[in-house]
Amino acid sequence: MAETDGSAERAADVSWTLLDVEELTEAYWTVVAPAFEADGGDPRAEKPTHRWLREHGFRPLLYALREYHDRTFEQFWRDDLGLEPPAQGPKWATGDERTVDALESFLTSRRDRKGLADSSIDTLRYRLNRYVRAYGDANGTDDLLSPVARDGDAPAHEAVDACWAAFDRLHDELDGGRTKRRIHLAVENWYAHLVRRKWAAVNPADGLDEEFDWSTDSGGDADGDTPCLTPSHVRSLYRTAADSEGRLLVLALCAWGLRPNEVAGLSAEQFVLDVDDGDVPFIDFRERKNGPGEVSLLYGREELESHLAAREREDDWNGYLFPSPHASREHVSRWTVWKRFERLSDRAGLPDAVDGVSTSPKLGRRFWYDAYSSSLDVVLGSLDEIAAEQGSSSAEVVLHSYLSDARARQLRRAHMRDRLAAAFEGEASEP
Repeated sequence: MAETDGSAERAADVSWTLLDVEELTEAYWTVVAPAFEADGGDPRAEKPTHRWLREHGFRPLLYALREYHDRTFEQFWRDDLGLEPPAQGPKWATGDERTVDALESFLTSRRDRKGLADSSIDTLRYRLNRYVRAYGDANGTDDLLSPVARDGDAPAHEAVDACWAAFDRLHDELDGGRTKRRIHLAVENWYAHLVRRKWAAVNPADGLDEEFDWSTDSGGDADGDTPCLTPSHVRSLYRTAADSEGRLLVLALCAWGLRPNEVAGLSAEQFVLDVDDGDVPFIDFRERKNGPGEVSLLYGREELESHLAAREREDDWNGYLFPSPHASREHVSRWTVWKRFERLSDRAGLPDAVDGVSTSPKLGRRFWYDAYSSSLDVVLGSLDEIAAEQGSSSAEVVLHSYLSDARARQLRRAHMRDRLAAAFEGEASEP
């Protein structure tokens, strides 16, 4: 039984039963696949056996698929991951060669020009494939390129009708509003890529999200999304914390969106606070679950700097934000983070469960994720007036065509910072 590679511990970090199918797909590529590859397997060509999954701590994945999504692992591997035997590899839900070329061109561009990791490319492939499959089912054809092609003679409204018919089908098939928004964003970006490459004359997905109610509130799962803490929950936790370590625990989970194991191992050297004007301080993760990355420090810098200054005056401080009281460990474990959060939740008077899901650090990270996801909607809303003045068909056109990536990121961060300040302080942040 091979558990020395740490796969069992990484598997335990995932609340498998809380994930929808798309999130299970992403978790497969970020947790299961690396463990399988480290054990000598080829995650894109070989299907892990049930025995391997059980021995490496992934039994909850099998349970979640069976009990919550009515799937066997084989069905999940084939239909949701889109994997086939080695001779075929990942398979698109279309046999039309031009459509496949257009899809692969987009993924190649995202990988080579945007620098997306393989796991992100696999997730993007999954979202596009859900649309391709729905398009074929709704329209009776797997040729998605001809209706939008520049050299075609199909009226633009027919291409739009076909695209909308596919999303009508997805809207009926899928429960989560967040999942539908993600699929729409992937599809809209794909068509925009084709327009830029002069392969397509129209983006039929442009503005389509305005026709649906895919919104989610911050407090629950009205449309089937995973529940998260509300701003009042976060505020209660932060105000109840009796010391700097407690406040940093809440900040790390809810304002920085970290996982419990990442919180446990935070060290002073990971915080990059001295940045150029206009840039945002960040936390540097050289070895993160989804690969090396940076997490923007949009809120809580003052509390962090105060804590670090106090720690640096201690002769025996080892550099970790949450040093272990035991000589055998340098920092606390993720279970200690979990228990400290539970005790703080009890003192703050938080409910035992939020919409049927036990109150845990996972819901703090979900609060951060929900706030970050909603920032795009707010940015788009602020661009409606500009779109009207410029004669653009929607705010999405302004966002993708007229705003630089840096400016769009700046706008999203501004909203995120305000939302975090509103949760922690009950008021907007300073600009």
